Amino acid sequence: MDAINDLLSSASSIVWGPAMLILLLGTGVFLTVGLKLLPLRNLFYAFSLMWKGRESKEDGEISPFSALMTAMAATVGTGNIAGVAAALFIGGPGAIFWMWITALVGMATKYSEAVLAVNYREVDEDGRYVGGPMYYIKNGMGEKWKPLGFAFAFFGTIAGFGIGNMVQANAVAGAMESAFNINNQITGAVLMVLVGLVLFGGIKRIAKTATALVPIMALLYVAVALFILVTHIDALPSALGTIVSSAFTGSAAAGGFAGATVILAIQFGVARGVFSNEAGLGTAPIAHAAAKTDDPVRQGHIAMLGTFIDTIIICTMTALVIMVTGVWTSGETGSPLTALAFSTGLGTDLGAVLIAIGLAVFAFTTLIGWSYYGERCAEYIAGTKIITGYKVLWVVAVFAGGALSDYFNTVLILADVLNAMMAIPNLIALIVLAPVVFKLTKAGLKK
Repeated sequence: MDAINDLLSSASSIVWGPAMLILLLGTGVFLTVGLKLLPLRNLFYAFSLMWKGRESKEDGEISPFSALMTAMAATVGTGNIAGVAAALFIGGPGAIFWMWITALVGMATKYSEAVLAVNYREVDEDGRYVGGPMYYIKNGMGEKWKPLGFAFAFFGTIAGFGIGNMVQANAVAGAMESAFNINNQITGAVLMVLVGLVLFGGIKRIAKTATALVPIMALLYVAVALFILVTHIDALPSALGTIVSSAFTGSAAAGGFAGATVILAIQFGVARGVFSNEAGLGTAPIAHAAAKTDDPVRQGHIAMLGTFIDTIIICTMTALVIMVTGVWTSGETGSPLTALAFSTGLGTDLGAVLIAIGLAVFAFTTLIGWSYYGERCAEYIAGTKIITGYKVLWVVAVFAGGALSDYFNTVLILADVLNAMMAIPNLIALIVLAPVVFKLTKAGLKK
């Protein structure tokens, strides 16, 4: 297993090397500038659109708000708890700063993805509204680019079993065993049944479940984190200062912490940021393409809030709790580090229980959200006939992921590699189709 981890780590270092960082951040900066800082200027307007989007009579399958909740169901997962902690441990506090930067420019990326997804979506032979990078590559860039769309769909079909399936089930099983001493196989079996019950109900059941769970779980998690921050308010300025300074100077070794360079801070901050909010990955537009809307720009505004809420709010809460409680030098990493931080912050072992439960709910929603992404990618390649088989395979993989809880790091690194392979076709498409986004935005804002 060590040999496999070393091989995957090497592959991850290559695909998340300087070229990918430049492409990812560069695309986000390019779109942010091209949109004249629209995500930042229209943030409050976007929240008003989100609230109004709870109901819609326009063409589509689910409300604009439910589309956002479905997308967030897939993004708010282990990345917000285990991923942030891992980034902080390996890349140092500076990784959190680069996670913020990734999110800020990622809002423009997510906006553009949703605009293109709605603009170029199709209706499949079963009457479903389908869209995403593979469709805006095919319909927006022309026949010669179709292999790029196929590449995205191919990697998305496979990658879903990593980032959206086994990683999530893996993390839940570990948390349940640690907090409640529940056997991994039992956790895997329960998750498998629950996911199957939702999954075979289609996008409307997925959206209904996500709309019910995501707001509640996010608000409760943030509320507990804010309580800890308020009770440790004296340590907050120092924590923020360390995060910012470490982003440019690296972190010296301290306690169980191995130390980190600026390069590691950038690499793991960006990688974990993308793992968490998926801006640039091309997944969220698959959900937004199903929204009941005839206005791509309006849906784009709603879509970009997913990145803001996921990373700027939820991931920041995790990072600051770890920092203000001082446990970031404890030698722990992943969800155990976050659990230790919350337990320390609350002064009771209840913190570990809360994290275990939060992780389970976060991961469950990710499992159902990502199942939809993988299903649409598989459909693009093989047609609607593959959908039932894909769902069955997905549910079986949930159990397998839960049973392999000893191999979390291996699956996590593999997910990093597959993320990059998905992101490349999507980022190329965003650059090529940027003029379309700018044109639609200009026309849409005049309405």
